Amino acid sequence: MTFRNPVLWIGAAALAAAFFIPMLIQQREEIVPETAAEPNLFPFVRSLEGTAPDGNIKTASDDVLIVDAELARLFDYYLAAVGEKPLDAIRAEIENELDRRLKPLAAAEAKRLLARYLDYKHALAEVEKNAQLAGASANAARSRLEAMQQVRARFFSAAESDGLFGFDDAYDMDAVARLEIGQDKSLTDAQRQEKLAAVNAKLPPALREARDAPLQIIKLEESVEKMRANGASEDDIYRMRAAALSPEAAARFAEVDQEEAAWKSRITAYLAERNKLMSNTVHLAEPERQAALQQLRQARFNAEEQRRLAAYE
Repeated sequence: MTFRNPVLWIGAAALAAAFFIPMLIQQREEIVPETAAEPNLFPFVRSLEGTAPDGNIKTASDDVLIVDAELARLFDYYLAAVGEKPLDAIRAEIENELDRRLKPLAAAEAKRLLARYLDYKHALAEVEKNAQLAGASANAARSRLEAMQQVRARFFSAAESDGLFGFDDAYDMDAVARLEIGQDKSLTDAQRQEKLAAVNAKLPPALREARDAPLQIIKLEESVEKMRANGASEDDIYRMRAAALSPEAAARFAEVDQEEAAWKSRITAYLAERNKLMSNTVHLAEPERQAALQQLRQARFNAEEQRRLAAYE
């Protein structure tokens, strides 16, 4: 499932764009390091457990690879494992996936693109070293995007670059335009709204849908909370989500609801046990109390989950 995270992708408000746009650009264009960690024997990597590879890669009828953003999403899905697997192992896994999904001619072309994609990621290190491209200003954001596009031109044809990055570039340039409007102190409120309206009017349908998706999800979940407050069943909520999105998306939301409910139940039980433990160990020295508390944590949560406990304690 591939969604634009509303925390990472710029919203309509210029204030939000001013804060998040450097993060947005840097995260998606993160450099693949030359060094790699020791192999992780967990297939493929533990952090990807329970997920399916992104990227609905396609070919034309004559087995010609269609170069679009789905191919980049497939690459990035596996490259997220950098640090858990050596880069050579990640590349081999991507190539295996390409062989599994594509016929030989298209798979070979995809592998050639993968090699250039990795070289491109490494070349971006020079962009990251340019201090003038840092910061949250609109000028810095635009300069960084343009610098990335210049780097891409060294590795991809115009058609390949447009296929792999065109939609994301349009999304980011739209965010930069909004950021520029928000940071232009010479504009009155009325002028600013007029310029934003002009930017909105230029949005192509696909980009408008991508920008509106996070807000639609927020509104949908607000409706869910109201339904629950009014006594709606989980089946009622599933049907409402399925009508608004799709049965598959509704099922995924239901799974998240179940996981969240189970987590909250575990936290409630843990806090009750914690309070009882702390009451029963008041006679002990503080190091001993903390050791007993840590034993309780380890008995109830794994190492990753324990890092989340501070928010509840």
